Amino acid sequence: MSLIPGSATSASGEARALIEGPAGAIDAIVMQPKEGEAAALAVICHPHPLMGGSMTNKVVHTIARAHRDAGHVAVRFNFRGVGRSQGEFDEGRGEALDLLAVVRWARALYPRGALYIAGFSFGAWVSASAMPLLDAANLGVKRLLLVAPPVHYAGFDPIHRFSCPLTVIMGDADEVVAPVGVFGWFERVETDKKLRKMSEATHFFHGRLQELKEWVEQDMA
Repeated sequence: MSLIPGSATSASGEARALIEGPAGAIDAIVMQPKEGEAAALAVICHPHPLMGGSMTNKVVHTIARAHRDAGHVAVRFNFRGVGRSQGEFDEGRGEALDLLAVVRWARALYPRGALYIAGFSFGAWVSASAMPLLDAANLGVKRLLLVAPPVHYAGFDPIHRFSCPLTVIMGDADEVVAPVGVFGWFERVETDKKLRKMSEATHFFHGRLQELKEWVEQDMA
């Protein structure tokens, strides 16, 4: 692992890393299980870079903690142009390549166990659109988790099939992504799927993060 100078693994099991990406260095945080050897690997994508999204987002961190507490290595990272990650925003295209680079790097370090891919908001769009790249690289994703996926994005609506089971978590009071659009898109998905509607939850799951964490943990079974 290439660590950022001066960084170290914290008491919570977090370490900062720099990963070689297609647009330059990618800044990442790796969370190790609290005890024992990692049973699986999860890579989580953050919200829109031009709207303040980063790997420190509370929803992204909640998903990562759920995986860490389940005994998994959890990797979250900044897309190009965010924080210490080099490059510029690329409308999701380059960000999908960033995800592929991070997954390849993480899989080389942690080759055992299942691979989980998750994304929140814009990160859900990147995760969904990157699945063909991950499949072509034979990375073997076990489950795809999309939290508040922005299905109104150009290019999202035609995606109706995945190579692994899909879970969507959506608050029915989301003020950023229209829930009715997500529910309609979900109905058109043709592969194994699960929809979890969180009553009265907003886009950022204010006051509901613990509940979200529990749902993510249940979805790993």
